[in-house]
Amino acid sequence: MDVRAQMERIYGELPLDEIPWNFEAPPRLLVDLVQSGRVPPCRAVDLGCGAGNYAVWLALQGFDVTGIDLSAAAIVRAQQLAWSKGAVCRFIVSDLLEPTDAFDASFDFAFDWLALHHVFPDDRPRYVAHVLRMLRPGGLYLSVCFSEDDQTITGEGKYRQPQLGTLLYLSSEQEIRDLFEPWFAIEELTTVEIEGKRAPHRAVKALMMNRARGENRLRGLVPGPPIVVRR
Repeated sequence: MDVRAQMERIYGELPLDEIPWNFEAPPRLLVDLVQSGRVPPCRAVDLGCGAGNYAVWLALQGFDVTGIDLSAAAIVRAQQLAWSKGAVCRFIVSDLLEPTDAFDASFDFAFDWLALHHVFPDDRPRYVAHVLRMLRPGGLYLSVCFSEDDQTITGEGKYRQPQLGTLLYLSSEQEIRDLFEPWFAIEELTTVEIEGKRAPHRAVKALMMNRARGENRLRGLVPGPPIVVRR
């Protein structure tokens, strides 16, 4: 079963509280970026948004948010959540490994939370190229994926298969650096502990900037047009 079919099954059949990666509250790393002002309200994209929890939270903080997921069932749930919270978001069914020009240089901030480990090594350069294409020059990108040092996911080695049957590829910090550094200026690269439903996980966190221009407009170093939040 491919990743799309797996996700359709999971989001179409399981209650949200039985999906291991589904948390209603946003992760602390994302909250800190926003509350510190490091990432102010802007045009943002949630890559692999799932049931839309974090996209909706960002929208309620004043962001203009687009959530993208390859599962139509997940997007239905994300839309329902946005309606219930009174949040204005766009949610789109799309495979991030497929080429598209619909979002060229559209976003100031992109993030994937526990999505990259569903992308296997041969496909990762294509994934990174698509993320880069979506970001404006100077835009920030946060990627968090399971570390190869994690001891809570079933199996051994870099490929693991948890109880829901999804096959994951766990990364090292060096792999993440080698993947992103040719295209992004890496500001932070570290292994962190993140929340899990049964136990904390070890994950590789990378915060980086699209270095198409050498400065970061979000930090105010390069004048740019004002960011307009659409409601």
